Amino acid sequence: MGNSRRDFLKNMSMAAAVAAGSRRLRALSPVQGGVGANDRVRVGIVGLRNRGQDHIRGFGALSNVEIAALCDIDDNVMSERLASVRKMGFAPKTFTDVRKLLDDKSIDAISIATPNHWHALIAIWAMQAGKDVYVEKPCSHNLWEGKQLVKAATKYNRMVQHGTQSHSMPTVINAIKKMQQDAILGEIYLSRGLCYKWRDTIGHTPISPVPAGVDYDLWTGPAPKQPFTQNHFHYKWHWFWDYGNGDLGNQGIHELDIARWGLGPGFGFPDKISAIGGHVMFDDDQQTPNLLNCAFEYVRPNKNPIILEFEVRHWVSNHEAEIGGPPKDTSVPAEKVESLGPTEGSYNSIGNIFYGSKGYLSVDSVGGYRSYMGKDQLQGPLMPAGTEDHYANFIACVISRKKEDLRAPIEEGHVSSGLAHLANASYRLGRTLNFDPDTQLVKNDEEANLLLREGGRGYRSPFVVPEHV
Repeated sequence: MGNSRRDFLKNMSMAAAVAAGSRRLRALSPVQGGVGANDRVRVGIVGLRNRGQDHIRGFGALSNVEIAALCDIDDNVMSERLASVRKMGFAPKTFTDVRKLLDDKSIDAISIATPNHWHALIAIWAMQAGKDVYVEKPCSHNLWEGKQLVKAATKYNRMVQHGTQSHSMPTVINAIKKMQQDAILGEIYLSRGLCYKWRDTIGHTPISPVPAGVDYDLWTGPAPKQPFTQNHFHYKWHWFWDYGNGDLGNQGIHELDIARWGLGPGFGFPDKISAIGGHVMFDDDQQTPNLLNCAFEYVRPNKNPIILEFEVRHWVSNHEAEIGGPPKDTSVPAEKVESLGPTEGSYNSIGNIFYGSKGYLSVDSVGGYRSYMGKDQLQGPLMPAGTEDHYANFIACVISRKKEDLRAPIEEGHVSSGLAHLANASYRLGRTLNFDPDTQLVKNDEEANLLLREGGRGYRSPFVVPEHV
């Protein structure tokens, strides 16, 4: 199986997608005037390089989906993905400019796997064009964009699924049930998220010519136009504030989402946020912190507060609560499994820990969960990993038009993404933020509120998230 369970799952997913493609009947005509229960949903995939390739595998494996369009600003990436999609049995149209794709009325839904700074704008444009949306995490580049997304989804009555696929993982769903319905931990007082993910230095890269076949103006989109460097481009854009949100707003969104979900219904935005950290290793171009400690306080009337804490580490680290460690032998019975993980390799501990009055539970969305009960921390309920069907859930809702069946609706995605934005703002401003969950504004802090809607970066015309969606 190799040293990465995720690589194994990706390979299985691609094999399934190719097999599904060979079984399709291509004589079916495109859906017109809405999607019926027996129709294929025609999906356009925007952003094809890293996560976009996973979207191709995921949607391509579904018998009720046709990958009808591909969009990317890099011709080199496009040619590779187009060849793969054709092997799956599809004949998609290709686009460089997403606006032209959105003009195509034959497209029912789009999936967005672009850099973060494009997520909200493309999603809003798509809803305005009458299309349903699957948008990668984080759904927004700042807190205000998330509010606009929620407004657009309501106004245009679109299905909008957030790419926090843990909501479709049986392991995580079962862990949440054990804590909330069965109350195996008693009263939870602390929720902790871990993002200990090995990230090497990106070094320094000089200004250089834009690679052939790349539309750099479209890649830049809403962000300020800067001279091209390789460190501002493929994947490394995560570490620059104009485009990304650091690892807290990258891998960390998944664990932030689970950390909040596990606290139970009603835990949306927190009342107080504080974050401290820094870019503590390497002399390189990275702007975002590679070490970050975050605390979120939820005030409860006539009750003690509940704390959600989150930590980002990027280098050598211990594991916690058996999250991470050597590969797990899936042939061993669950009750004899000695370690959770790994989800990303032996250097990483990525998961969540919930602490309650009766015990604690650790969950890895790919590796499984286990719990320890009482003062002696005796083995409690546990469950190994399972597969998820997040793309299938989205497509089912596109067909049924039942928003209530979306497992990760945009309203929840906005809040979980918003936690990352609030913590990053606290870190960048160097102070605690006192937040009003009702108004979604920081109290008595206009500088923070400005930063939480792009602050000094602004939007480059014509790529502007609209004030009125």
